[in-house]
Amino acid sequence: MIKIQCPFCSTGLLMASLIFVSGSATECEAQSQPAHSATVASNQSVKTHLNFTNRQDFVDSKRGFIATNEPLVIKDKSGEPVWDMNGYDFLSGETVDTVNPSLWRQEQLNNIHGLFKIHDKIYQVRNFDLANMTLIEGRTGWIVIDTLLTKETARAAFDLATRHLGEKPIKAIIYTHSHADHFGGVRGLVTDAQVASGKVKIIAPAGFMEFAIAENVLAGNAMSRRASYQFGNVIAPGPQGQVGTGLGKTTSSGAVGLIPPTDTIEKTGQEMVIDGVRIVFQMANGSEAPAEFMFYFPDFKALCLSEVTTHHMHNIVTLRGAQVRDALGWSKYINETIDLFGNDAELAFASHHWPTWGKAEIRHFLGVQRDLYRFIHDETLRLANLGLTPKEISEEMKLPASLAGEFSVRGYYGTLSHNVKAVYQRYFGWYDGNPAHLHPLPPTEAGKRYVEFMGGADNLLQMAQKAYDGGEFRWVAEVVNHLVFADPENEQARTLQANALEQLGYQAESGVWRNEYLAAASELRHGVQQVRMPVTGKADIMRAVSLDMLFDFFGVRLKRHNLVGKKIAITMDFTDIGVVYALELGNGVLNNTKGRILENADATYHLSTQAFAALLGQKVPFIELVGSGKIKVEGNPLSLGMILTNLETFDPYFNIVTP
Repeated sequence: MIKIQCPFCSTGLLMASLIFVSGSATECEAQSQPAHSATVASNQSVKTHLNFTNRQDFVDSKRGFIATNEPLVIKDKSGEPVWDMNGYDFLSGETVDTVNPSLWRQEQLNNIHGLFKIHDKIYQVRNFDLANMTLIEGRTGWIVIDTLLTKETARAAFDLATRHLGEKPIKAIIYTHSHADHFGGVRGLVTDAQVASGKVKIIAPAGFMEFAIAENVLAGNAMSRRASYQFGNVIAPGPQGQVGTGLGKTTSSGAVGLIPPTDTIEKTGQEMVIDGVRIVFQMANGSEAPAEFMFYFPDFKALCLSEVTTHHMHNIVTLRGAQVRDALGWSKYINETIDLFGNDAELAFASHHWPTWGKAEIRHFLGVQRDLYRFIHDETLRLANLGLTPKEISEEMKLPASLAGEFSVRGYYGTLSHNVKAVYQRYFGWYDGNPAHLHPLPPTEAGKRYVEFMGGADNLLQMAQKAYDGGEFRWVAEVVNHLVFADPENEQARTLQANALEQLGYQAESGVWRNEYLAAASELRHGVQQVRMPVTGKADIMRAVSLDMLFDFFGVRLKRHNLVGKKIAITMDFTDIGVVYALELGNGVLNNTKGRILENADATYHLSTQAFAALLGQKVPFIELVGSGKIKVEGNPLSLGMILTNLETFDPYFNIVTP
């Protein structure tokens, strides 16, 4: 969380939030319910249609193990844990009734942590954070692929490698894509000076900086709050709590940083030689991330798949919220990978999970991953063109048996249900075509009327309890939600809703669906809990935010109701970069235009970007900046203050399951 005090008042904050939230979770098991008989039956049925005797993933996950930290607890400089695997020790036992057996298996695999040799020249540190760190041995040092999310976990992972492989300098860092769990730990590995001197290259795909920042700024506050559900940070690990995300365990809670790339890859087939190691790149922008690539090491016959293919079904849209991904394009990228490298690669590894060895095994893995995303895309559109709506399609669609039996495409993170809706959304938007859904009442108003229609709260609860006893948890969650929104103080309603959501969590094969359900149950019982968040480096993030994006964010946060009828025109002249912006307030919007000079501006500010940063960070008062000549103003000096003092401060702990 970045909070920058507004220079014109004591209450306005310029806020940008990274999407990852982690740390201390609510101890919710005290009020948790045991598995309902319907849940027990549902979870037992999973064991009959998946081949749990297949242990190849466990063999691959342990292959090449060198060492780990025991216990694996990573702390920040104040001694607070930012990563603690001890809480997941319960997964070493037999599956329990409160966890889907398939998810239990996946999270047992995600419990295997440490340093692994996966090739004579390639090592991985796995499960020291949500993602993997991969080390490629060059002639004189290391090429590091992905840095984990936070400085502390990155440092611990690299220290583990150094203790067992010897001390060598880092020659390059590769950011595989624009999600923070793959670049945020960079300051645990290298410094700005090392990068600026040319001693360390940082390599990333085209568009990396734009997308690494954009997703976390304009919609960052809401994404951050929703991410606390997705990653299960508001619930404690345990058989009735969090078991992981399917993608990995959860997110660390240390310091997130960013050092911009020195080298950008623009096109498929582009090659580099780093410390004697040849690399061939394949662009995959718009697949799992808006800026992403895969790459091949021809001398090692090793293929880095980044996060394009991992050992599960991924998200076509995330539950925390993001732009919908292109399932068809995703499939085609994997198809291209098969053509480019499938005949040669003998090792395939990724930014999460464990590697795959052997040409035939790699081609099979890539083939089922390709067909998964193609099937979801094509079958969704087939059914949509037959007139089915998103909810109907998600109930209708089933993977073919040839895919459904593959553990590597099971819905541990993404699910068929919400990925189908994502494809529909990409093509048709939110509206399903039924006018009854075009302009529905908001939840609180609708809830009051539903309760009235159902004969009042007592009758609703009586009928809902009967449905709960019969194992109809989806229906209970839908019905009782109306009462919770109509009367959020009704403890009986909140408890029954929590119980129903909890049973749905116990049945979920997806780690993030389980987290969503159990997080909601926890908040219904305990209220919204403030959990520890990663400490994002102010300088890193603010330096990376472009002026265009910063001014756009001003527009998002504008308190329009305070500025009715107001018109303000400002010219911002940034003298150190020779760039001018026009800020024009009117009709309740704040437009910004690069390169426009306003002839009749209310004020013109001449200043450097450094002075602007000092102003926004309240490092130097406005009057002092003007007095020292670092800001020169023509016209009304309070014009900019009128805008900055009318910017919303977003609450990162807004309600989700209650009004």
